[in-house]
Amino acid sequence: MKSEFKIKTERCKGCGICVAFCPKKVLAIDTLGKVYVANPEACIACGQCELRCPDYAIFVDKIKDSEVSK
Repeated sequence: MKSEFKIKTERCKGCGICVAFCPKKVLAIDTLGKVYVANPEACIACGQCELRCPDYAIFVDKIKDSEVSK
């Protein structure tokens, strides 16, 4: 399963909770203190980052493999 990220950087306060809970180390914090997708191909679309974000700054859309090939 693939995923597509939407990150609202204006909401992100750089707490790092999403980075800490990501089991595949997909996310990281940049030099400005905002979250970014550092390793998108490793994402398993578990949604932990979206669930744990206290600022509702991350949205993960799961994309079925059949939709990727379109």
